[in-house]
Amino acid sequence: MKKVAKVFLYSLLGLILLLVASAGLFIYKVKNGFPVSYETEPPAIDFPANKPAVLLFSKTTGYRHGESIDASKPVFRQMAERNGWFVYETEEGGAFNPEQLKQFRAVVFNNSTGRVLNDEQQQALSQYVEAGGALLGIHGSGDDSHHWPWYENNLLGARFSHHPLNPQLQPTTVHLDTTTTDSTLTRQLPPAWTHTDEWYVFFTQPEGVRVLSHIDGDKIVANGNVLLINDKNFGMGKYHPVAWYRTVGQGKTFYTSMGHHAPVWQDPHFVRLLENALHWAID
Repeated sequence: MKKVAKVFLYSLLGLILLLVASAGLFIYKVKNGFPVSYETEPPAIDFPANKPAVLLFSKTTGYRHGESIDASKPVFRQMAERNGWFVYETEEGGAFNPEQLKQFRAVVFNNSTGRVLNDEQQQALSQYVEAGGALLGIHGSGDDSHHWPWYENNLLGARFSHHPLNPQLQPTTVHLDTTTTDSTLTRQLPPAWTHTDEWYVFFTQPEGVRVLSHIDGDKIVANGNVLLINDKNFGMGKYHPVAWYRTVGQGKTFYTSMGHHAPVWQDPHFVRLLENALHWAID
C-alpha cells in the first residue's frame, strides 16, 4: 500500500512539474517567439499595372492567432476587389527588401508575432516607412514579442503589458475619438458601436500618436493574472485607446489592438475601420 502511495505521489509531482514547465515554455514563446529561420529569397511577384499594392504579412514566431489570420484573408481580398487594390499575401520575409517594398503602398502586419524579420529586413521596412510608405498593425502585432525598438516606438508608441483572462473576451462600446478630424479614417463609421474582443492593456497611453477610437477602460475587467503572475491586475484607466495613427518621417503608421479572433472579421465596423486605414495609407 505504501509503495502504491509513493508511486502515486511521484507521478503527481512529475505531472505538476510537467505542467509548470509547459506553462513556462508557453509564456516564453508568447513573449519572445521561437524564430526558426528568416526567409531571404525575394519572391516572384507579378505586380498588376495601375493597382495600388498591399503586402499582407501574417508570419508568426510567437503566439499564433490562427483563426483570426485565416478569417482575415478573404476579407482583405474583398476589400481589394471593391477598391481596385492588389493584395499580396505571404508569411515569408523575403519580400522585405528595398526593391520590392517600394512597389507596395502599404504593409499590413496581420497578427504577426515574435521576431519575424532579420536585421536587414527590419532596416528595409523602417527605411521604407520613413521614405513615404505605410505600416499597419493588427492586434497581436502590438504584443511584446517583437523586441524591435523602432517598431515599438513608431507603430505602437507604448509597451504591451497583458490582456484580460477572466473573461478573456469581453463586449464593450468602441467610441470614435472626438479629436479625429480625418474624414478618410472616420468615413461610414458610427460614433460608437459594440464590439467583442481581447482588449490589450499597455503600460502607458500611446505617445506621439493621434487616437482614432477608444473604449471605457473602467467597463472591462482588465485582470491578467495567471499562475505565478500576480502583478497584472490593472488597466489603462477610463480612456483606453484601441486604434491610433501617426506620421513617421514622410510615411505613416496605424495600429489597432482589436482583431483577436475570427468573429471580429464579421463585424462590419471593424472591417470598415481597417478599410479606412488602408485608404488613408494608400491615398
